[in-house]
Amino acid sequence: MKILIVGAGQVGFFLCERLSHEGHEVTLIDQSQEHLTRAQDRLNVLGILGNGASAETLEQAGIKNTEIFIAVTDLDEVNILACLLAREYQVKTRVARVKSIEYTGRGAVLSKEKLGIDLLINPDDAVADEIVKITCSTGAFDVAEFVEGQIQFIGYRISEESPLCDLSLIELGEIRGIYRFVVTAISRAGQTIIPRGEDTIQAGDSIFIVAHKKDLPSIQYMLEQQETKRRKRKAFVLGGGNIGLRICGELELRGFDVRLIDKNEARCEKVSAKLSRTVVLNTDGTDIRTLIDEGINGADVFIAATGNDETNILCSLLGRHHGVKRALTLVNKPEFLNLAPSLGIDACVAPRQAAAGAILKYVRRGGVVSLAAIEGSNAEVMEFQLTADSSNLDTPLKKLHFPEKAIIGAIVRGDTYEIPTGDCVLREGVVFALPGALAKIERFFE
Repeated sequence: MKILIVGAGQVGFFLCERLSHEGHEVTLIDQSQEHLTRAQDRLNVLGILGNGASAETLEQAGIKNTEIFIAVTDLDEVNILACLLAREYQVKTRVARVKSIEYTGRGAVLSKEKLGIDLLINPDDAVADEIVKITCSTGAFDVAEFVEGQIQFIGYRISEESPLCDLSLIELGEIRGIYRFVVTAISRAGQTIIPRGEDTIQAGDSIFIVAHKKDLPSIQYMLEQQETKRRKRKAFVLGGGNIGLRICGELELRGFDVRLIDKNEARCEKVSAKLSRTVVLNTDGTDIRTLIDEGINGADVFIAATGNDETNILCSLLGRHHGVKRALTLVNKPEFLNLAPSLGIDACVAPRQAAAGAILKYVRRGGVVSLAAIEGSNAEVMEFQLTADSSNLDTPLKKLHFPEKAIIGAIVRGDTYEIPTGDCVLREGVVFALPGALAKIERFFE
């Protein structure tokens, strides 16, 4: 598949990395020779120096033969204009990254339908929604929803005290009748493992499970991470920008007692007018005396969502040191993402990951309904729906040659679901796959 990407920033580079690895023919346009050289040195992509909103540059990049066009520069206007030009060249699928609420909010004058763009993705909204999901899932560091929220993909870190520590997958299967879930992957020392029966869960591992939403309370109880329901949960949010504002608004709706921290007085006045129950604190995130007075010691969660990675990490560690139960940190630099467990931060979330996950499903085949990219690896979780003429429909799993390096986490049939066994037959499913299996999985579900 021929894919043209405009913008070699973090989102653009990440998309190039994923798509070129899968064998797609990827062309990258950027006005920075340094960015292009970096991408071409590390990835199998063709770089074109120029303006992505220029017809001349687009023709040089092969726009006439492009099947998917993705514009992810830092300028909304460039991305939209580039997509409008791609429409004139009759490119089938057009995707634009936008930051302005004028294009994505309710009642937007220029909606994606009016612009003729298949997907308008706002990274701020995407990452804020992901942080809220993790906040509301006690003990989790990664959360993705499938089948309209009924099936959940959740990441947990395993400590020495965890009841799952040193259990093999066979032993875990013996208690699965009570706790209905599938361990789809184990992350250990930078490697992602698709577990088999003999594999053992070890202290320090991160495990990823698939379960139905209604089974999560019992699973969290087993992991000794059940929520305290006797009191209102308290959250501290650092940063009054678009991401912090959206997080506070969503947490208000979910019944949290929220404190928003920002050292900019004008911004504090602005956000306080938009939030109904959040207490806005005009102070620095390192002003521990003020935060202690507001009850940070013993708070349920501290969320650092400023635009500065170092500030977010430092303030998260301070919060943990002073008694916060969980710390969630927004980071932009990829090199910081894997530091979370060693530093004591519960979860690091990257805007590029949230945006890329929403974009990637538009370049998939084989009935992909939804998709989530897993930070720190090339693995993905996908929700597939078999077509009526699929050769794999109604065939027991034990008779299928399912691709290696992939695992089915759940099978959905209307309003019901089941944890897969060899006798189950496929209809709609949630699948975890490593990079080498992605193309095979797509063909399997065609």
